[in-house]
Amino acid sequence: MADPIDIAADAGLKSLARDGSVLSRTARGAGWVVGWRFVNRVLGLISTLILVRLLAPSAFGIVALSMNLMFSLAQLSEVGIQGAIIRNERPDRELYDTGFTINAIRGFGTGVVIAACAIPIARFFNNPEMVNVLYVVAIGSAVSSLENIGVVDFRRFIAFDKEFQFKLMPRLISVVAGVVLAFWLRNYWALVFAILINQVATVVMSYLIHPYRPGLTLSGWRRISGYSAMIWLINLVGVAQSATSNIVIGRVSGAADVGIYGVGAEIASLPSSELIGPLCRAAFSGFSEAKQNGDNGGMMMLRLLGLMALITVPAGFGLSLVAFPIVKLGFGAKWLGAVPLLEIFGIATTVTIFGSIAGTLFAVQAWLKTSLKLDIGLTVLRVGLLIGLVPRYGLIGAAIAVSIIDVVTQIVYFMVMTRRLQVSVVAIFARVWRTLIGAGVMTVVLLVAHLGWGPWAGRDAILAAHLVGAVALGAASFGVTVLLLWLASGRPDGAEADLLLALSRFRQS
Repeated sequence: MADPIDIAADAGLKSLARDGSVLSRTARGAGWVVGWRFVNRVLGLISTLILVRLLAPSAFGIVALSMNLMFSLAQLSEVGIQGAIIRNERPDRELYDTGFTINAIRGFGTGVVIAACAIPIARFFNNPEMVNVLYVVAIGSAVSSLENIGVVDFRRFIAFDKEFQFKLMPRLISVVAGVVLAFWLRNYWALVFAILINQVATVVMSYLIHPYRPGLTLSGWRRISGYSAMIWLINLVGVAQSATSNIVIGRVSGAADVGIYGVGAEIASLPSSELIGPLCRAAFSGFSEAKQNGDNGGMMMLRLLGLMALITVPAGFGLSLVAFPIVKLGFGAKWLGAVPLLEIFGIATTVTIFGSIAGTLFAVQAWLKTSLKLDIGLTVLRVGLLIGLVPRYGLIGAAIAVSIIDVVTQIVYFMVMTRRLQVSVVAIFARVWRTLIGAGVMTVVLLVAHLGWGPWAGRDAILAAHLVGAVALGAASFGVTVLLLWLASGRPDGAEADLLLALSRFRQS
């Protein structure tokens, strides 16, 4: 049977690898990833606005609890199969089929665990209706595990437009199905079946859009095991790290403060989850291809860092500055306790670009033992700070503790990366100094205009108008400052030039 690489050529993917530089294709791929997240969010919002009028809140609660269990088990068993294939210089059928088999074992194993625990879990939550829902969730886990491993080529060849097509149709089908079923059934089964339909449609679509047909074998497990085992340990530490905040806050302050903390952290993480995450997903493929071509990725890292900073730094500072109206308008007055948290987290998250891009390179270069050691040490430090600050300062103490660790994490990861890639701090500063000055000017302008930090007076309509004005003024002051500094510097190569080039290509496409 044909080798996966030959099949990729038949699918028109290998030609994409020759269409422009690695950096340009990575940037274009990141655009498609961000685009998918935006479309997915919009479809989710439309679906939610309709479903909340047809279904009771308890329906969403039952499904959320059941799906969270599946996602948690899946995360705990995540071993980085796609990453192992992408970074491999000569992936063959043995590697692809082994990856498919491992994914199938994971998915079916997760399903068995969920089914076996369905009755005890339903009793724990005192909700017998969850039993049958969990059985369907278990089936969905098994179905999803049969997804065609060939679609990893979309990431491997940085063909994220193909991945966009692959994901869009199942999502549209599930949204329509969910709404129709909600009108018909009027209970939680509409949500359950909509999710199952999405899982089935995704698997079917994976075989329609890519010609590869996987087989069952574990003969290539040694080629994956070392990398995958370390990825699993790192994910395990990550799960423990993310859980510590809620555990300490819940123990000291109670469930209400856990909810308020979650709202502040969720809003502050938007630049990271919606921008940095998709960019790093595309960057993983770009760094992998550069590595296979003998390039350590240092120059590409600088270019991507500058571009990420240009987008995420003003977004983080902006969220911090307008935290009050965002929380007040989006969640209501009872959630205003999240405002100071968002003000702190918003600034802290502006440095996540450094650690995120470093973490991506660590995974590509397989510097996983170093990553695991750093994560364990930082997790211990995180727990210590939370235990020391939360009893004394409450939620503010939690925000300060987590922000300190986040900043330290970014600095440590980035220092290790720059040393190994032999990239100077001067070169890094040259890529971001105009962005930092622009963010500073934006902050000053909004403070002078009394549109930044602290409580805002007025009814919701007035707050909304001021928020729109603050966003417009902040974007204008940042954009004009960065543009003027770039022009005064002689229009050097960097994030500004890359962004203008990307916009130009977008208009021409």
